[in-house]
This record gives sequence, C-alpha cells and structure tokens, in this order.
Amino acid sequence: MTKVHWDERFNQEEYVYGKEPNVFIQKVGAILARGDVLAIAEGEGRNAVYLATLGHNVTTWDYSQEGLKKTKQLAAEQNVDIQTVCVDLNEAPWKEDKWDHIICVFGHFDKSLRHQTLKQIEKAVKKGGTFICEVYSTEQLNYQTGGPRDIRMLYEPEEFLTVFKDWNIKHFFLGEVVRKEGILHEGTSHVIQFYGVKK
Repeated sequence: MTKVHWDERFNQEEYVYGKEPNVFIQKVGAILARGDVLAIAEGEGRNAVYLATLGHNVTTWDYSQEGLKKTKQLAAEQNVDIQTVCVDLNEAPWKEDKWDHIICVFGHFDKSLRHQTLKQIEKAVKKGGTFICEVYSTEQLNYQTGGPRDIRMLYEPEEFLTVFKDWNIKHFFLGEVVRKEGILHEGTSHVIQFYGVKK
C-alpha cells in the first residue's frame, strides 16, 4: 500500500484502529523491563503510547505523516512523550544492537521487504532484548475481519521460526483470536503471535 493510501486512511478524526493497545502487546508489555522501544509500522500510535505509559522510552517509525500526527496527539492525551520518525522501511536506518524491545502489530508488507525487515530486527535488538509481534497469517483471507486482501502481504509461521531460530522463543502462536480494534479489525481473526528474547 502506498504512502498516499495510509495518509488518506489516517486523515480523519476517528482512530481507525482505536486508541487501546493490541491485546497481545498489553499482555507482554506488562512484564517487559523498561527500556528503549522501537514500534515499526505503528500507524496511529496506540501500542507505542501504551508502552510509553509504562515508562519505556518509545520511538515510532511509520510511513504516514498523518499517522505520526495522530500518534503525537494520542501521546499528548496520555501525557507521555514519543519520538516519531517518518520512515520508509525500504530505506530504514537500522543499527545493530540498538533497541531493548521492538514491536510490530499488523505491519504488513510484501514478502521481500518483510524478510529484509525481520532480518534487520534480529540484528537491531540488543542481547537480552525482545521482539514482540502480532500479524495476520495467510489464513486471514478466509475471515474478512481485517488486514490485506493479498496473500503476498500476509505471514507464514516459518518466516519467524527461521529468522529467530537462535532466540529464546517465549511464546509462539498460530490460530484464531477475537479482535475489536477500531472499525477495521473486528471479529474472529487468524494471527501469528511471536515473543522472543535474543540470546
């Protein structure tokens, strides 16, 4: 999807994915040691703002300036500071051993960019740090409850299990969940959840 697409989607008063964090991020976020967090493809900022309220130092990367504006607005409502950076993941400024935690919630890209991004995440997390992710699996095409309608934009479990094979995988799930996240994620969905710690 293009930058124009996301700017148009987010250029409205309503938070199209809601203001509450993703359920899986809430569950894992509550037990994370405070640190420097990067939220990629973070959209309107709901997960980043939640982690900032827990005391993390949070940076968000998103391709949409409209999404970043709403992230700042939501952060102000919650009285937290978040660094927002407009980033095209094709040209992302990754650095090795930079982040304590990286999160990605429903960040969907074509397969080549997805693989490149996961490999960069693996390098960018510090030893002892974490990667936390919830995304739609290829099975989501059968559900009509959110996400891309293009199988090339959806995830296979092997993508995580290959890139992060040397990590301590604390939680891995492939299956159905119920999500009520704004107007665009509504109902029973088929997801992949990953929570791993870099050895």
